Amino acid sequence: MGTEAALQTAVERLDAVRREIAKIIVGQDDVVEGVLICLLASGHVLLEGVPGLGKTTLLRTLARTLRLKYSRIQFTPDLMPADIVGSMIIETSDRGAKSLRFQPGPIFANLVLADEINRATPKTQSALLEAMQERTVTSGNATHEIDRPFLVMATQNPIEMEGTYPLPEAQLDRFLMKILVRYPTHDELSRIVERTIQREEAAPEPVLDRDAILEVRSVCREVLVAAHVQEYAVQIIMATQPEQAEAHELAKKYIRYGSSPRGAQALVECGRVLALMRGRFHLSIEDVQVVAPAVLRHRIILNFDAHADGQTPESILTAILKGVTAHASVA
Repeated sequence: MGTEAALQTAVERLDAVRREIAKIIVGQDDVVEGVLICLLASGHVLLEGVPGLGKTTLLRTLARTLRLKYSRIQFTPDLMPADIVGSMIIETSDRGAKSLRFQPGPIFANLVLADEINRATPKTQSALLEAMQERTVTSGNATHEIDRPFLVMATQNPIEMEGTYPLPEAQLDRFLMKILVRYPTHDELSRIVERTIQREEAAPEPVLDRDAILEVRSVCREVLVAAHVQEYAVQIIMATQPEQAEAHELAKKYIRYGSSPRGAQALVECGRVLALMRGRFHLSIEDVQVVAPAVLRHRIILNFDAHADGQTPESILTAILKGVTAHASVA
Protein backbone atom coordinates (compact mmCIF):
# COMPACT_ATOMS: atom_id res chain seq x y z
CA MET A 1 0.00 0.00 0.00
CA GLY A 2 1.38 3.42 -0.97
CA THR A 3 2.31 5.97 1.65
CA GLU A 4 -0.57 8.34 0.88
CA ALA A 5 -3.10 5.50 0.67
CA ALA A 6 -1.88 4.05 3.99
CA LEU A 7 -2.16 7.48 5.61
CA GLN A 8 -5.68 8.04 4.28
CA THR A 9 -6.85 4.58 5.36
CA ALA A 10 -5.43 5.01 8.87
CA VAL A 11 -7.05 8.45 9.29
CA GLU A 12 -10.44 7.15 8.11
CA ARG A 13 -10.25 4.18 10.50
CA LEU A 14 -9.43 6.41 13.47
CA ASP A 15 -12.22 8.85 12.56
CA ALA A 16 -14.67 5.93 12.47
CA VAL A 17 -13.54 4.80 15.93
CA ARG A 18 -14.03 8.29 17.36
CA ARG A 19 -17.50 8.57 15.81
CA GLU A 20 -18.58 5.30 17.45
CA ILE A 21 -17.18 6.34 20.83
CA ALA A 22 -19.04 9.68 20.53
CA LYS A 23 -22.33 7.73 20.44
CA ILE A 24 -21.74 6.83 24.09
CA ILE A 25 -19.23 9.35 25.48
CA VAL A 26 -20.31 13.01 25.46
CA GLY A 27 -17.40 15.47 25.18
CA GLN A 28 -14.11 14.39 26.78
CA ASP A 29 -12.43 14.67 23.34
CA ASP A 30 -8.98 15.16 24.90
CA VAL A 31 -9.38 12.03 27.02
CA VAL A 32 -10.58 9.90 24.08
CA GLU A 33 -7.72 11.21 21.93
CA GLY A 34 -5.18 10.52 24.69
CA VAL A 35 -6.35 6.93 25.25
CA LEU A 36 -6.23 6.22 21.49
CA ILE A 37 -2.73 7.75 21.29
CA CYS A 38 -1.51 5.46 24.11
CA LEU A 39 -3.07 2.39 22.45
CA LEU A 40 -1.37 3.15 19.11
CA ALA A 41 1.95 4.14 20.70
CA SER A 42 2.13 0.83 22.65
CA GLY A 43 1.88 2.61 26.00
CA HIS A 44 -0.39 2.77 29.03
CA VAL A 45 -2.48 5.61 30.41
CA LEU A 46 -3.26 6.90 33.90
CA LEU A 47 -6.53 8.80 34.28
CA GLU A 48 -7.13 11.05 37.26
CA GLY A 49 -10.64 12.30 37.97
CA VAL A 50 -13.51 12.16 40.42
CA PRO A 51 -15.95 9.22 40.17
CA GLY A 52 -18.78 9.36 37.66
CA LEU A 53 -17.01 11.04 34.72
CA GLY A 54 -17.24 8.02 32.39
CA LYS A 55 -13.76 6.51 32.69
CA THR A 56 -15.03 2.91 32.92
CA THR A 57 -17.62 3.48 30.20
CA LEU A 58 -14.93 4.84 27.86
CA LEU A 59 -12.75 1.72 28.01
CA ARG A 60 -15.72 -0.63 27.70
CA THR A 61 -16.93 1.32 24.64
CA LEU A 62 -13.44 1.25 23.14
CA ALA A 63 -13.26 -2.54 23.58
CA ARG A 64 -16.60 -2.98 21.81
CA THR A 65 -15.64 -0.63 18.97
CA LEU A 66 -12.30 -2.36 18.39
CA ARG A 67 -13.44 -5.98 18.99
CA LEU A 68 -10.86 -6.41 21.75
CA LYS A 69 -10.94 -8.48 24.92
CA TYR A 70 -11.69 -6.30 27.93
CA SER A 71 -11.27 -6.89 31.65
CA ARG A 72 -11.74 -4.77 34.75
CA ILE A 73 -9.80 -5.10 38.00
CA GLN A 74 -11.17 -3.28 41.05
CA PHE A 75 -8.18 -2.47 43.24
CA THR A 76 -8.69 -2.87 46.99
CA PRO A 77 -6.23 -3.07 49.93
CA ASP A 78 -6.67 -6.88 50.16
CA LEU A 79 -6.05 -7.53 46.44
CA MET A 80 -3.12 -9.91 45.93
CA PRO A 81 -0.70 -10.12 42.95
CA ALA A 82 -2.11 -13.56 42.00
CA ASP A 83 -5.57 -11.95 41.68
CA ILE A 84 -4.17 -9.92 38.78
CA VAL A 85 -1.64 -12.09 36.96
CA GLY A 86 -3.07 -15.53 37.74
CA SER A 87 -1.82 -18.54 39.70
CA MET A 88 -0.97 -22.23 39.49
CA ILE A 89 -3.85 -24.56 40.28
CA ILE A 90 -3.87 -28.30 40.93
CA GLU A 91 -5.87 -30.40 38.48
CA THR A 92 -6.85 -34.03 39.02
CA SER A 93 -7.25 -36.30 35.98
CA ASP A 94 -9.84 -39.10 35.60
CA ARG A 95 -7.24 -41.55 36.84
CA GLY A 96 -6.50 -39.49 39.94
CA ALA A 97 -3.15 -38.10 38.73
CA LYS A 98 -2.48 -34.56 39.91
CA SER A 99 -0.81 -31.86 37.82
CA LEU A 100 -0.23 -28.11 37.99
CA ARG A 101 -1.81 -25.78 35.46
CA PHE A 102 -1.51 -22.02 35.11
CA GLN A 103 -4.85 -20.20 35.43
CA PRO A 104 -4.47 -16.80 33.70
CA GLY A 105 -5.65 -13.75 35.64
CA PRO A 106 -7.59 -10.71 34.33
CA ILE A 107 -4.35 -9.07 33.12
CA PHE A 108 -4.55 -11.41 30.08
CA ALA A 109 -6.75 -9.11 27.99
CA ASN A 110 -6.18 -6.44 25.33
CA LEU A 111 -7.74 -3.59 27.33
CA VAL A 112 -7.40 -3.74 31.11
CA LEU A 113 -9.08 -1.23 33.42
CA ALA A 114 -7.17 -0.95 36.71
CA ASP A 115 -9.81 0.88 38.71
CA GLU A 116 -8.57 2.99 41.65
CA ILE A 117 -5.03 1.65 41.37
CA ASN A 118 -3.87 3.68 44.37
CA ARG A 119 -6.12 1.62 46.70
CA ALA A 120 -3.94 -1.50 46.41
CA THR A 121 -0.71 -2.14 48.30
CA PRO A 122 2.65 -1.41 46.60
CA LYS A 123 3.27 -5.17 46.22
CA THR A 124 0.10 -5.58 44.15
CA GLN A 125 0.75 -2.40 42.17
CA SER A 126 4.20 -3.77 41.28
CA ALA A 127 2.71 -7.00 39.90
CA LEU A 128 0.57 -4.98 37.49
CA LEU A 129 3.37 -2.61 36.52
CA GLU A 130 5.78 -5.48 35.78
CA ALA A 131 3.26 -6.96 33.36
CA MET A 132 2.81 -3.51 31.79
CA GLN A 133 6.53 -3.07 31.25
CA GLU A 134 7.53 -6.55 30.10
CA ARG A 135 4.17 -7.61 28.58
CA THR A 136 4.83 -11.03 30.07
CA VAL A 137 3.86 -12.85 33.28
CA THR A 138 6.18 -15.35 34.96
CA SER A 139 4.66 -18.14 37.01
CA GLY A 140 6.94 -20.83 38.34
CA ASN A 141 9.41 -21.67 35.57
CA ALA A 142 7.12 -20.62 32.72
CA THR A 143 6.77 -17.19 31.11
CA HIS A 144 3.43 -16.33 29.53
CA GLU A 145 3.11 -13.60 26.88
CA ILE A 146 0.23 -11.13 26.87
CA ASP A 147 -1.47 -10.66 23.49
CA ARG A 148 -1.00 -7.38 21.63
CA PRO A 149 -2.36 -4.77 21.49
CA PHE A 150 -2.18 -4.40 25.27
CA LEU A 151 -3.33 -1.26 27.05
CA VAL A 152 -3.69 -0.72 30.78
CA MET A 153 -5.89 2.22 31.71
CA ALA A 154 -5.42 2.90 35.41
CA THR A 155 -7.64 5.33 37.27
CA GLN A 156 -7.08 7.14 40.51
CA ASN A 157 -9.36 9.34 42.57
CA PRO A 158 -7.79 12.69 43.57
CA ILE A 159 -10.29 13.57 46.31
CA GLU A 160 -10.43 10.46 48.48
CA MET A 161 -6.92 9.91 49.79
CA GLU A 162 -7.75 7.98 52.97
CA GLY A 163 -6.67 4.36 52.71
CA THR A 164 -4.68 4.86 49.50
CA TYR A 165 -1.10 4.05 48.54
CA PRO A 166 0.25 6.68 46.10
CA LEU A 167 2.11 5.26 43.11
CA PRO A 168 5.91 5.62 43.51
CA GLU A 169 7.52 8.00 41.01
CA ALA A 170 9.50 5.21 39.33
CA GLN A 171 6.24 3.36 38.67
CA LEU A 172 4.41 6.48 37.50
CA ASP A 173 7.12 6.81 34.84
CA ARG A 174 5.86 3.54 33.28
CA PHE A 175 2.70 5.32 32.15
CA LEU A 176 3.01 6.95 28.75
CA MET A 177 0.46 9.65 29.67
CA LYS A 178 -1.35 10.97 32.70
CA ILE A 179 -4.64 12.55 31.64
CA LEU A 180 -6.84 14.70 33.87
CA VAL A 181 -10.55 13.96 33.39
CA ARG A 182 -12.47 17.18 33.91
CA TYR A 183 -16.13 17.93 34.64
CA PRO A 184 -18.41 18.31 31.59
CA THR A 185 -19.50 21.77 30.45
CA HIS A 186 -23.10 23.00 30.78
CA ASP A 187 -23.96 21.93 27.20
CA GLU A 188 -22.27 18.53 27.59
CA LEU A 189 -24.10 17.87 30.84
CA SER A 190 -27.41 18.73 29.16
CA ARG A 191 -26.66 16.22 26.37
CA ILE A 192 -25.74 13.55 28.95
CA VAL A 193 -29.08 14.02 30.71
CA GLU A 194 -30.94 13.96 27.35
CA ARG A 195 -29.36 10.62 26.48
CA THR A 196 -30.24 9.27 29.92
CA ILE A 197 -33.98 9.90 29.40
CA GLN A 198 -34.13 8.45 25.88
CA ARG A 199 -36.03 5.17 25.57
CA GLU A 200 -33.43 3.38 23.46
CA GLU A 201 -29.81 3.19 24.51
CA ALA A 202 -27.25 3.85 21.76
CA ALA A 203 -24.81 1.03 21.03
CA PRO A 204 -21.41 1.41 19.33
CA GLU A 205 -20.71 -0.68 16.22
CA PRO A 206 -17.43 -2.63 15.90
CA VAL A 207 -15.38 -0.83 13.23
CA LEU A 208 -11.86 -2.27 13.68
CA ASP A 209 -10.31 -5.50 14.84
CA ARG A 210 -6.95 -6.51 16.29
CA ASP A 211 -5.18 -6.84 12.92
CA ALA A 212 -6.45 -3.45 11.72
CA ILE A 213 -5.21 -1.78 14.92
CA LEU A 214 -1.75 -3.32 14.47
CA GLU A 215 -1.75 -2.06 10.84
CA VAL A 216 -2.56 1.50 11.97
CA ARG A 217 0.14 1.20 14.63
CA SER A 218 2.72 0.25 11.98
CA VAL A 219 1.69 3.28 9.88
CA CYS A 220 2.24 5.52 12.95
CA ARG A 221 5.83 4.30 13.13
CA GLU A 222 6.44 5.61 9.59
CA VAL A 223 5.58 9.22 10.51
CA LEU A 224 8.68 11.32 9.80
CA VAL A 225 10.50 13.19 12.58
CA ALA A 226 12.62 16.13 11.36
CA ALA A 227 15.89 16.87 13.17
CA HIS A 228 14.69 20.26 14.49
CA VAL A 229 11.50 18.71 15.98
CA GLN A 230 13.53 15.96 17.64
CA GLU A 231 15.85 18.64 19.05
CA TYR A 232 12.81 20.57 20.34
CA ALA A 233 11.60 17.49 22.27
CA VAL A 234 15.08 17.03 23.77
CA GLN A 235 15.24 20.71 24.79
CA ILE A 236 11.92 20.41 26.66
CA ILE A 237 13.23 17.45 28.68
CA MET A 238 16.53 19.20 29.43
CA ALA A 239 14.61 22.31 30.56
CA THR A 240 12.83 20.23 33.24
CA GLN A 241 16.07 18.94 34.80
CA PRO A 242 17.23 21.48 37.45
CA GLU A 243 20.90 20.43 37.41
CA GLN A 244 21.30 21.02 33.65
CA ALA A 245 22.71 24.24 32.20
CA GLU A 246 19.68 24.41 29.85
CA ALA A 247 17.20 24.18 32.76
CA HIS A 248 14.38 26.72 32.93
CA GLU A 249 14.54 29.19 35.84
CA LEU A 250 11.36 27.74 37.38
CA ALA A 251 12.82 24.24 37.10
CA LYS A 252 15.90 25.29 39.07
CA LYS A 253 13.70 26.85 41.73
CA TYR A 254 10.78 24.41 42.01
CA ILE A 255 11.62 21.01 40.46
CA ARG A 256 13.35 18.38 42.58
CA TYR A 257 13.71 15.79 39.80
CA GLY A 258 13.06 16.42 36.12
CA SER A 259 11.77 14.06 33.44
CA SER A 260 13.64 10.86 32.61
CA PRO A 261 14.72 9.96 29.04
CA ARG A 262 11.41 8.07 28.75
CA GLY A 263 9.78 11.51 28.62
CA ALA A 264 11.66 12.42 25.42
CA GLN A 265 10.74 9.08 23.84
CA ALA A 266 7.10 9.56 24.83
CA LEU A 267 6.95 13.10 23.38
CA VAL A 268 8.05 11.81 19.98
CA GLU A 269 5.97 8.61 19.99
CA CYS A 270 2.75 10.30 21.14
CA GLY A 271 3.36 13.24 18.80
CA ARG A 272 3.68 10.90 15.80
CA VAL A 273 0.31 9.30 16.53
CA LEU A 274 -1.30 12.73 16.96
CA ALA A 275 0.20 13.87 13.63
CA LEU A 276 -1.32 10.82 11.91
CA MET A 277 -4.69 11.50 13.54
CA ARG A 278 -4.56 14.97 12.04
CA GLY A 279 -3.80 13.61 8.59
CA ARG A 280 -0.05 14.34 8.40
CA PHE A 281 2.92 12.09 7.81
CA HIS A 282 5.39 14.35 9.61
CA LEU A 283 5.74 15.37 13.26
CA SER A 284 5.47 19.11 13.96
CA ILE A 285 6.49 21.24 16.94
CA GLU A 286 2.76 21.90 17.56
CA ASP A 287 2.11 18.15 17.95
CA VAL A 288 4.82 17.94 20.63
CA GLN A 289 3.34 20.97 22.41
CA VAL A 290 -0.13 19.40 22.48
CA VAL A 291 0.99 16.08 24.01
CA ALA A 292 3.64 17.55 26.35
CA PRO A 293 1.41 18.26 29.41
CA ALA A 294 -0.08 14.72 29.48
CA VAL A 295 3.34 13.15 28.83
CA LEU A 296 5.29 15.15 31.44
CA ARG A 297 2.93 16.09 34.29
CA HIS A 298 3.63 12.84 36.16
CA ARG A 299 7.34 12.80 35.27
CA ILE A 300 8.42 15.93 37.16
CA ILE A 301 8.70 15.90 40.95
CA LEU A 302 8.27 19.25 42.70
CA ASN A 303 10.13 20.35 45.83
CA PHE A 304 8.72 21.83 49.03
CA ASP A 305 9.10 25.43 47.80
CA ALA A 306 6.80 24.69 44.85
CA HIS A 307 4.03 23.44 47.13
CA ALA A 308 4.56 26.39 49.51
CA ASP A 309 4.31 28.90 46.64
CA GLY A 310 1.21 27.24 45.16
CA GLN A 311 2.97 25.96 42.04
CA THR A 312 1.67 22.88 40.23
CA PRO A 313 3.14 20.66 37.49
CA GLU A 314 0.68 22.38 35.10
CA SER A 315 1.87 25.92 35.86
CA ILE A 316 5.56 25.00 35.67
CA LEU A 317 5.17 23.00 32.43
CA THR A 318 3.26 25.88 30.83
CA ALA A 319 6.15 28.24 31.62
CA ILE A 320 8.78 25.74 30.43
CA LEU A 321 6.96 25.13 27.12
CA LYS A 322 6.67 28.88 26.50
CA GLY A 323 10.38 29.36 27.25
CA VAL A 324 11.57 26.49 25.03
CA THR A 325 9.22 27.50 22.19
CA ALA A 326 10.46 31.11 22.30
CA HIS A 327 14.07 29.87 22.26
CA ALA A 328 13.35 27.55 19.32
CA SER A 329 11.68 30.42 17.39
CA VAL A 330 14.71 32.66 17.86
CA ALA A 331 17.08 29.85 16.83
